[in-house]
Amino acid sequence: MQVDAVLGYLDKVSRFDAQQFTPLHIGIERMGCVNAQWKERLLQHEASLFEENYQGLICRLDGSYRSISHALGLAARRWQQAGWLNGWRNENFTAFRHDGTPYFELERAAFRPLGLTSRAVHVNGLCRQSDGEVRMWVGRRSPNKAVDPNRMDNLVGGGVAAGETLALALEREAWEEAGVAREALQGLQPVSLLLAERPVARGLHREWLYAHDLWLPQGLRPACQDGEVAEHLLLPLAEVEQLLVAERFMIDAALVSLDCLCRLGYWQQRNGLVADALSRVRHGLEQDLATLA
Repeated sequence: MQVDAVLGYLDKVSRFDAQQFTPLHIGIERMGCVNAQWKERLLQHEASLFEENYQGLICRLDGSYRSISHALGLAARRWQQAGWLNGWRNENFTAFRHDGTPYFELERAAFRPLGLTSRAVHVNGLCRQSDGEVRMWVGRRSPNKAVDPNRMDNLVGGGVAAGETLALALEREAWEEAGVAREALQGLQPVSLLLAERPVARGLHREWLYAHDLWLPQGLRPACQDGEVAEHLLLPLAEVEQLLVAERFMIDAALVSLDCLCRLGYWQQRNGLVADALSRVRHGLEQDLATLA
């Protein structure tokens, strides 16, 4: 067991200097934060939409869900045409108000520049062997993926698109990435809620990770349907830990896997040390979106 290496990794991926970012308000809601490069871009090139005051960066937009979504969508297209945005997906995420109601939707590639909070569903695939040993299914991403090719991933992991419920996103991603049918997900509920937050090249990655544990029977092998996963491996937990500390996992998937190992008591007498470190990213599932915004 490599507890010290695990603690070092958690420290690396869960701490950053928030003072390098400027808070972003849209209307009266604090919705995100932007780095120095994007602050300069928005103030210089989008002065009709953004201004700065004592609170930080202010987006002047107000109105309905549809009107705000439309105006920000046009702005995002301008940023793409200027060469500032890569990874355009033609897929929108929803940004929520502090009271938990949907505020607007925007192309997912524009969420990081504005530091907006997205949501994702993840599934730990677990299998108990005949001798009682617990193993974990992990996926290796396709070498053709534009983002993190060949990195290790959870059995299932993907963003919640605008208009989707968590349950629908889980159903879609489980089938696409692992060939897990809807029937196998009946009654499956999140067991942990983690906040992944870190600087990235595009801005600030900030995403709620709804983690699920799915126990699969022996002999059932996941099968990717959309080509995004090159292979699935059923690994002893010690091998999962080794891949984690070697930084072979995608970071969000690593947080979900570490949380699972901790809940399984993998680190035995030192499990509490890992739980304390995870407390920086763990949040109570009983909280609603108003608390989590």
